Amino acid sequence: MDKLLIRGGRQLHGEVQISGAKNAALPELCACLLTSQSVTLRNVPRLQDVATMLKLIRNMGVVAERAEDGLLTVNASALGLPEAPYELVKTMRASVLALGPLLARFGKARVSLPGGCAIGSRPVDQHIRGLTAMGAEITVEHGYMNARLAGGRTRLRGARITTDMVTVTGTENFLMAACLAEGETILENAAQEPEIPDLAEMLIKMGAQIEGHGSSRIRIRGVEALHGCEHQVVADRIETGTFLCAVAATGGDVLLRHGRTDQLEAVVEKLREAGVTVLALPDGIRVRADGRLKAQSFRTTEYPGFPTDMQAQFMALNCISHGTAKMTETIFENRFMHVNELVRLGANIQIDGNVALAVGVPKLSGATVMATDLRASASLVIAGLVAEGETVVDRIYHLDRGYDQMEAKLRGLGADIERVK
Repeated sequence: MDKLLIRGGRQLHGEVQISGAKNAALPELCACLLTSQSVTLRNVPRLQDVATMLKLIRNMGVVAERAEDGLLTVNASALGLPEAPYELVKTMRASVLALGPLLARFGKARVSLPGGCAIGSRPVDQHIRGLTAMGAEITVEHGYMNARLAGGRTRLRGARITTDMVTVTGTENFLMAACLAEGETILENAAQEPEIPDLAEMLIKMGAQIEGHGSSRIRIRGVEALHGCEHQVVADRIETGTFLCAVAATGGDVLLRHGRTDQLEAVVEKLREAGVTVLALPDGIRVRADGRLKAQSFRTTEYPGFPTDMQAQFMALNCISHGTAKMTETIFENRFMHVNELVRLGANIQIDGNVALAVGVPKLSGATVMATDLRASASLVIAGLVAEGETVVDRIYHLDRGYDQMEAKLRGLGADIERVK
């Protein structure tokens, strides 16, 4: 099993390319199931989750060919098995995004329930309720969601869908399914993360009729068929935020090519208050930091608030900043598993329910730590970059799920980091 060996204490300098967003690439691969024509996606990141999604759709009969430059061509004309088996779904919860497209195009789908998740439950009941409102009949048996069109219908029907909570994957599933439904669908309480309007823009290129994407109310007028298109996956805002926190922690001066401050306003505001210089440029972000920063309290919430996916990375920064920071996690109930590992490196953090209190310390000390989930692994890398001595981050397969060649990118900025067996 691979590990990362980090020798801390180096500032970061130079330029790094931000990869395409995992959370945009995954639903956009599922959107390819909506048409029999070829779809070309550009800027597709090389991630374990993307590889799993490709394996999932290829298992259905989809042809997906990848070039070296991040270009991927997908053709679902020969799709013969509208099923997502447990063996693949269990490793990646985003597999549930196949449900809406398969049901919309083929009138049936069999998708495994995702099972447990290390950072908390992500119930699929909202997906089932919304698709049922659109005319689907869904039963759950033997760990699978079995979906088909009810009443002899040949297409889903438009509906007004209001979810009990803001759900990103639910919004994406309904958005894709509604493109081929009869009539008009209105999504109320829709998620507004930047990956959703990026998906909507891809669907519009395919012939969908969508208005209001990026707001809490999306209107979709169904069409009979969608066609192929070319689309570039939006840059990954969480990778951008992770590198911003890494430079803030280590000090240095780095250009994040393709990074966008407008998709990370809550994080950028906290970094600036901490004492970091963050400059928005026409094709990226320049970040500069020098010396010890001021600890910043924050509360995670739905976009455009502070993202839960940046909580762990900012916590690593707060651990070595002046003062005390209160960090409240409101999205997932079990997303402080990285705290014990940060404490092993010398951090001073106390947990009370969904609140973590970090008292900044002057320095961290290298140790062997274990990644528990994707963003937790990124926080441990950041901590290792500033810790004295050697830090070994174990179980980095979590990191590979969501970061494209992270250690190579950091090494290009001057970090002393290597992957070891």
